[in-house]
Amino acid sequence: MISSESDFPSSSSSSSASFLTLEQRAAFVFVLILFIFLGLLIVRCFRILLDPYRSMPSSTWTDYMEKDTFDYRIS
Repeated sequence: MISSESDFPSSSSSSSASFLTLEQRAAFVFVLILFIFLGLLIVRCFRILLDPYRSMPSSTWTDYMEKDTFDYRIS
C-alpha cells in the first residue's frame, strides 16, 4: 500500500517541516546559552587549577593590620 501525505497528521506542512517552532527555537537558544556559560566556567576552573597563585593578591588585609600593630609597638 502506498501512503500519501494526506495519511499523515497535518500538524505542519511539508514546506515548514524543516523549521523549528517558536518554543523549540527558544529552548534551543536557552540550551546554547547554558552550554556557552558551562564552557566559560570550565575554562576558568582549568585556568585556576593550572595557576592558582595568579588570581590571589600578593598581600592581604591581615598583612597591613600586623604591620600597623607592629609599628605601634615599636614606637
